[in-house]
Amino acid sequence: MAGEAANYYGSAPEQNGGHKGEQKGGYPMHQPNGGQQQQPPQYGGPQYMAPPPTYQQNFQEQVSQEGKPPTFDQAFKIDKPKWNDLWAGGLLLAVMVGFVAVSGIAIQGYAATKGFNGGGIYDSSNEFGLDTNTLVLFVFCLVVALVLGYGYVWLARLYTKAFIWITGILHIVFGFVTAIWMLINHQLSGGIVFLLFACFTAFCFWTWIPRIPFSVLMLQTAIDVSKKFGHVYLVSFLGGLITAAFGAYFSVTLVAIYVKYEPGANPACSTGAGGCSSATVIGLVVFITFAGYWITEWLKNTIHTTISGVYAAWYFSPKNPPAHATRGAARRALTYSFGSISLGSLLIAIIQSIRQACSVARQQTANSGNFATDAAFCVLQCVLGLVQWAAQFINRYAFSYIALYGESYFSAAKATWKLVKDRGIDALVNECLIGPVLTMGATFVAYACALLAYLYLLFTNPAYNQNGEFTPVVVAYAFMIGLQITHCFTTPLSSGIDTIFVAAAWDPEVLMREHPELYQKMVEVYPHVQQAIHA
Repeated sequence: MAGEAANYYGSAPEQNGGHKGEQKGGYPMHQPNGGQQQQPPQYGGPQYMAPPPTYQQNFQEQVSQEGKPPTFDQAFKIDKPKWNDLWAGGLLLAVMVGFVAVSGIAIQGYAATKGFNGGGIYDSSNEFGLDTNTLVLFVFCLVVALVLGYGYVWLARLYTKAFIWITGILHIVFGFVTAIWMLINHQLSGGIVFLLFACFTAFCFWTWIPRIPFSVLMLQTAIDVSKKFGHVYLVSFLGGLITAAFGAYFSVTLVAIYVKYEPGANPACSTGAGGCSSATVIGLVVFITFAGYWITEWLKNTIHTTISGVYAAWYFSPKNPPAHATRGAARRALTYSFGSISLGSLLIAIIQSIRQACSVARQQTANSGNFATDAAFCVLQCVLGLVQWAAQFINRYAFSYIALYGESYFSAAKATWKLVKDRGIDALVNECLIGPVLTMGATFVAYACALLAYLYLLFTNPAYNQNGEFTPVVVAYAFMIGLQITHCFTTPLSSGIDTIFVAAAWDPEVLMREHPELYQKMVEVYPHVQQAIHA
């Protein structure tokens, strides 16, 4: 196999213990133009891109020598394990320490004035900022996000074929309901924007209908593999719980910052460190928002990288998978690849923080009647959304590459993108709807949390929000909590599909030889797959 890969990609160096490839004609390729064999693609001029490691050779060697399945580290060997992108990992740890420090100071101020801020929903004397009433709201949001997020994954596992239809219909209906609600309440600018988004979503889903069979097949495959590797759902569940716990910690910190530093008749201003000012509140909220996004993105991507290792083990050796694949993949993600995962997560966190600021600003101007300003914020959010989508698209496949190669972030992103494009796997990626569908599901849960926050503020009518000035902030953070928690629950499903695509780009021959039934079904629902994996 190494020789076949070398023949396809060009002359390759020795890999994985010095095994040289035998020149045997390369991967099967279509032969148009009178049966003449296509020339192998060139990478960067006259030189070819080196083939991926011959993982199956590692499996076979280990089994033949010891008579038992190899471990993850033995099967997916890294010649010289090294800690990549250390500066990003160190920066993330520094941000975590800073978050804990800010949280400790703010919570101390909250604890010192707990009687003033109330012990429940209605007993607060606070009329100037967030209080215990808001904290109870965020607890409700966390519960809703946990229940709906876990229920969403359970729905995908139980009703795989109907899952895509259910998700699309719920998302469209919820969008129209939100738009109609806002229009009835005379929030014209926001209502019109949501109505346009709902119409656009409905149009997109209608155009996606021919692509649903292929997407269902890939989702069923990912779920079938996850049933064989029970740790996939364990990792998903634990990841969701950890994210929810951090969400609770984040919620307490957010409320505590307002309690401690919001100017006004605030007894907390004279306790602990620092004085009260709006600038302090804004600065600390911006910091914890950025930290919250970065930490949750790192959690999500660590889950993704771990699960990618599990699915790669299945892809390259379905009959004799490596022992302790989940543990080995998790160990690599938390050690050698910690910095690389931190760096990729940082880029997304920066974009998300800017989008969050735009969301708060847009909601604050929604009732002003200035349609031009509201539309400008919406356009900016759309542009940022496209940038975030592109960055996440690259991240998904780069982290799958990192799971097995142990490369640095930028080298993995560059190599994976080039490999996916040159091997034609981008056609399969574009054909599969699982990514957009799972994003729709996470957004649906986020909308549910945001709606809960809005109705909670409307019915409890806390003293600090008599004029509705805190509604945009609270609703935006409720949306953020629901979105991030659900993404952590759904990550293992998308991770499995992403890994199958990237592994097919690395070595399509394995797909045809080790998974003939899957390959045949892929051809049946999407005949172009024959050209895609050989292009």
